[in-house]
Amino acid sequence: QVHLVESGGGLVQAGGSLRLSCAASGRTFSTMGWFRQAPGKEREFVGAITWSGGVPYYVDYVKGRFTISRDNAKNTVYLQMNSLKAEDTAVYYCAATTAVYCSDYVCYDYWGQGTQVTVSS
Repeated sequence: QVHLVESGGGLVQAGGSLRLSCAASGRTFSTMGWFRQAPGKEREFVGAITWSGGVPYYVDYVKGRFTISRDNAKNTVYLQMNSLKAEDTAVYYCAATTAVYCSDYVCYDYWGQGTQVTVSS
């Protein structure tokens, strides 16, 4: 059975940083993605990384502020978020897919439970 467990969310002031973790178990995947969903909005892609050594890629509005990394030995993917803004407030989800480099949520077969990130202005 596949499990994705996020952690690391919380409340932070604008300009601050948080690091989210996503621990994966159960099987291997090609790509791990991060998505977020703010109240009243659709789930949106944040970025993704492959397990095999590919370069992470990001949606434009987080480039330069967010960094995705992985620890293959721990089967864990991280989302380092710096220079946080109020508009980054959302529930953040990690997800897994056998596809390579997909930014569409329909590609992703497995999802974590989500972790709340709240940025106060």
